[in-house]
Amino acid sequence: QVQLVESGGGLVQPGGSLRLSCAASGTIFSINTMAWHRQTPGNQREWVATITSGGSTDYANSVKGRFTISRDNAKNTVYLQMNSLKPEDTAVYYCNSYSPLAGHYWGQGTQVTVSS
Repeated sequence: QVQLVESGGGLVQPGGSLRLSCAASGTIFSINTMAWHRQTPGNQREWVATITSGGSTDYANSVKGRFTISRDNAKNTVYLQMNSLKPEDTAVYYCNSYSPLAGHYWGQGTQVTVSS
């Protein structure tokens, strides 16, 4: 059973930074494509960033240049470094894992609030 546990969310002022972590278990982490998504109340979940097993990354236009996704295969963990945060980045952030063998899995989410 694949399990994903996010951490690192919290309250931060506009312009501040946070680093989210997502620890995976029950899967061959190194072969998985990992992604971060986010969701605000009443809205659909929105893709934020992806990192492939080979380390290639891609970002939503709304976060490009401010967020960085990375992974540490030795720790089975994916990170999302978020800089220059804006109030519109406020959301619950979800970690997603995908492999052709296991399919998609989601974490429970971690709340990020950007407010003064």
